[in-house]
Amino acid sequence: MKRVLTIAGSDSGGGAGIQADLKVYSSLGVYGLSAITAITAQNTVSIRSIFPLAPQFIADQIDCVLEDFGADAVKVGMLLDIPTIQVVAKRLRFHNVKKIVVDPVMIAKTGDSLLLREAIQVFKDELFPLAYILTPNLMEGEKLLKRKIETPAEMEEAGRDLRACGVRNVLIKGGHSSSSACTDVFVGESETFSLSVERVDSRNTHGTGCTLSSSIAAFLALGMEVGSAVRASHSYVQNALVRGRIGGLGKGDGPLLNPISLPLNFL
Repeated sequence: MKRVLTIAGSDSGGGAGIQADLKVYSSLGVYGLSAITAITAQNTVSIRSIFPLAPQFIADQIDCVLEDFGADAVKVGMLLDIPTIQVVAKRLRFHNVKKIVVDPVMIAKTGDSLLLREAIQVFKDELFPLAYILTPNLMEGEKLLKRKIETPAEMEEAGRDLRACGVRNVLIKGGHSSSSACTDVFVGESETFSLSVERVDSRNTHGTGCTLSSSIAAFLALGMEVGSAVRASHSYVQNALVRGRIGGLGKGDGPLLNPISLPLNFL
């Protein structure tokens, strides 16, 4: 069975972070492992508090699962501060993990900061060289490059500039744009392409970025090439957004709804 390790924060509301990632792995038939970097008290309305875990404890989690289970891919999410970034990068280098999906989680949908401003440069220095694919949304891309990113052409240029910083492949996510269509742009080692769909009219979008990055990690673990993994993940997330329109949990931005199982011809 293929194994995927998630290194990220815990969402007590279950819509994002570790909880969202493990749901994705279960849906896609891979075995999910976890190393929790921080515990959040949050719901669909706000993040009430964040409790970062000690770097040594984070290292112990990573070492325990990789020494015993191993991993075919790793997804890195919320890291919060410099000590956390440094210890995660150190352990991933030590274990020589190859397929690393880095989701630069900086701002929650509630507006709360999930990566301290003073940690951004350290994040770039430590994680960019390790990332097989980086998956920033527009706001995260702007913070990483210190400039506005609005059009698909600017997204493609941003992807090239992020690759020039040492990342092998980049997916710029356009879900936060004001356009009626949602366009993601992939800039990779061997191909560049965009994926556009009509925006799903739903308030239940909490955890979209986590779901996308973790599904990419799952598809990579299952043996897909990176471009194919991005395309499959895009379809997977779109399906989850459509399913999440009905009903809805919480009083704010509710979670999307992952497929319980995939049709046999999905892959």
